[in-house]
Order: sequence, then structure tokens, then C-alpha cells
Amino acid sequence: MLEGICYLVGAGPGDPLLLTLKGRHCLERADVVVYDYLCNPELLKWAPVDAEKLYVGKKAGAHTMRQEDIDALLISKTQAGKTVARLKGGDPFVFGRGGEEAEALAAAGCRFEIVPGVSSAIAGPAYAGIPVTHRKHTSMFTIFTGHEDPTKPDPSLDYKVLATSPGTKVMLMGIERLRSITARLREEGMPAETPVALVRWASTGYQKTLVGTVTNIAEKAEEVSFEAPAVAVFGEVVNLREPLNWFESLPLFGKRIAVTRTQSQAGELVASLRELGADAYEMPTIRIEPAPDKREFYELVAYAHTYEWLIFTSPNGVDAFFKAFYELYKDARSLGGVRIAVIGPATAERVRSNRFEIDLIPEKHIAGEIVPALQKETTIDNLKVLLVRGEKARDELPKELSRLGAIVDEALAYRTLPESADSLGIARYRREGADMVTFTSASTAENFHALELPTDKNVSFASIGPITSKAMRSLEMPVALEAKSHDIPGLIQAIVGFYKK
Repeated sequence: MLEGICYLVGAGPGDPLLLTLKGRHCLERADVVVYDYLCNPELLKWAPVDAEKLYVGKKAGAHTMRQEDIDALLISKTQAGKTVARLKGGDPFVFGRGGEEAEALAAAGCRFEIVPGVSSAIAGPAYAGIPVTHRKHTSMFTIFTGHEDPTKPDPSLDYKVLATSPGTKVMLMGIERLRSITARLREEGMPAETPVALVRWASTGYQKTLVGTVTNIAEKAEEVSFEAPAVAVFGEVVNLREPLNWFESLPLFGKRIAVTRTQSQAGELVASLRELGADAYEMPTIRIEPAPDKREFYELVAYAHTYEWLIFTSPNGVDAFFKAFYELYKDARSLGGVRIAVIGPATAERVRSNRFEIDLIPEKHIAGEIVPALQKETTIDNLKVLLVRGEKARDELPKELSRLGAIVDEALAYRTLPESADSLGIARYRREGADMVTFTSASTAENFHALELPTDKNVSFASIGPITSKAMRSLEMPVALEAKSHDIPGLIQAIVGFYKK
């Protein structure tokens, strides 16, 4: 039997992009993933589909599993020869009980590795615009836990030292004891005017920051029902928040946006929206599968050099065409002198990535603009055209080309089917909803509608272009915004403009 190993992986503070490269590597090769309450569930998408995923989260008053049982679980899976990725919020050795789990694994003779993570003790203040050290203010900082009740007879924390020593103090956990902790710090000599900031769900779209002093922060937190998980920062560096508040000043901060593209395509849009501060997440409603008739498609690709024009309507069609082309031919020159027309810059870029240039791209990124653009280039009568597109695509383009005398063959490169495998995105939408849902094709809208998901009256639907909007309206899905440029950058620009208003 192969020897197992357990990786104790710091999952970071919440933003999935703050997971380290080594942490992702461990996830990608895991047989078993054991994860906590503070771990972003989106991290699980990097684990193999068939990996066993076990939630052992603990929060105040609600423990899924006792620590002793978690230790036993890690030992059992590792001794069974499994590769275990134990995801722990923040850093596993910063108040994460990672040391205890490592001790248990070591005592059982199990192989293990520690994969450090970005601690919320640093990331929380940073995402609120608060540096924990600053040359003009402080050259040291202290991290302490608020998990301990400061009113018990002999607390292990020395509140006198915490209250009177120089530097920034960062408290993890303990928001529910904030009133007694701040009272004890005041009692032990912390100045009444000491600035304090509370940062909740740092680095995520849920982030909230509350600022006060050690005297009034507990009262302020109670007034707005400020709850865990949160970090508390004590010190003069809190005063730097106003000019350095970069994250909460982003144009889409706090907007929860669900992206309905396929899993393979959603990443670009999700990443761009997150860079603008949105709490964006993937909720694929469609998936792309190969050509329904592979033999017929490959035959058309094999004879592509006999056509005068090759028209691509989507990046998916480009990918399928050139995959088949390079399986059939070793030399790109085998495509001959056929000219290439595309719809949209994304499709054009995909063609160029295969070392072919574009001969025609309409200014408006819709299929209906291909015909007038072609008419400016050539005579359509008797023009031999190979149209590469998806199954069940709308037939206006081939019909119009044929009406004008073109000889059109359709190469059905792929088909679009409802996505049934993604449970994380749909589960999150059912649980949390969204401020906005984006649609990048008619099929994403149609399959979203077919899922019969609850739609709050405040949710806004965003469309990439007129064809998608037409499909949405036919399903009685109100179009809150439509991109002027019918591509991903245009959709992002429209979303920013929508919220700016």
C-alpha cells in the first residue's frame, strides 16, 4: 500500500486567490479534502471531482465534529494511504489548532507537511486599509486570541502587558467578548482614545469594517449587531484607514454577482469582477460538449481549404475546429487560401492564438452584421461558405446567406447542454442569492430559467448583447442592462456603469 500524507494547508482569509500556489497544488492532488467553517467553499473546485470532501467546521456553539474526532479522521485517512488536504482558515499555526493536529499525526507515525497560509491577522487589517506596522507609527505588533474569557480568575493572557506595551495589537476571535475584553484593557491602562477597527469576513464580498475607540467600540458593535468572524485592530495605525481604504473603495465592492457561463469560461469574467471588488462567483448553467456527429464535422474540417470563406461565431467553435484540424493535418498551410470572418474580439483572439489572421470582423459583434460586412468585401452569389457554430444555433445567418445565393455548409462543432454537475454555485445561489446575474448567451439564460431558481425582486439581470436580451425577454426575465460592446469587457463596463448610477 502506498504511504499516505496529510497536508495541513492554510486556506487564507477568504479570497480564493490568496491561497498559496503550494496550497492549490496540494488540493489538486488530494484524495480527501477536510475543510473548516472559515474556508471559502470555492477552493474545493481545485480538488479532483472524485475527491472525498468532508466538512468539519466549528463555530461558536455549533461544532460539526470534536477536535479529537478530527484528529482521528486525519490519521485514519492518512494511514489508509490517502493524500489528505486539511484546509484550515488563515494559517494553520496561527490559532488554527494546526499544531495539535500535527502533533496527533506525528504521534501516529503519519507523514505530514505544513503549508503556511495568509493569516487574517495581517490580511484583515490590510483589506481594511490598515497596515499593522508603519515606520512613522509602530515597528511591532502583537497577535492575541480573544477566545479566552478575561473575567475568569487567572486568564493566561497578560492584559497588563497587552494594554501598556507599544505597537499594534491584533485580536483574533473574541468578538462576542468584545465588551469585557476592551473593559479589561482599559482597566489595565490602555488609553481611552486608542483607535480600534473591527473587520468582518475580510477579503470577501461580505467584508464590513467598523471603527471606534477602545472606549466605545463594543457599544458600536452591539448597535449594528457586528458578529464573528472578525479581527480587531488596536493602535494608531487604524487612523491610516481613510486614505488607504483601497478594497472597500473599489467600484463593485459588496456587489454579489453570479456568473452563468460554463465552468471553463467563467473564470475570466469572475476574476475581472473580483478585481473591481465584486463578490463574484461561478454558477454555470451550461456545459459544452463535442460535435453531435463527429464524423461529419471532421469531414467538413478536412475540406475547409475548398471554401472561400470560413465563418466562426464563437470561441467554442474555433477551439473545436482547430482541435480537429490539427488532428487531421500537421501543417497549418493545409487550410489553403480560405478567408476567415469572425464575430467578436474574443473569437478573433482565439483564431489568432492558432496563428491565423482575421480577414473580416463586423464592428457590431452579432451574427446579423456578418452579411452586410461580407457584401462590402465580395459578391455573395455562389460564394462557398463554411459556417462553424454550435448545434441549435439560431438559423438567421445561414438563411440570409443562402437567400443571397451563397453555398453554405454548416459544421456543427459543439453543442450546449444544461449543466448538472456544478452544485457549489447553484447551492450558493439558493442560499445567498445575488445582486446581479450575468448572461453571456441565450442558452445561459434559457437554462437558468429552466432551473426554476428563486429570484429576489432586487436581483438585476445583465445581458451581453441583443440576442441574449431577446431570449431573456421571451422568458419574462427583465433586462436591467445590456452591454454596448457585445463581449466580456463590454459587459464589465456596463456593470460598472450600472452601479455607478
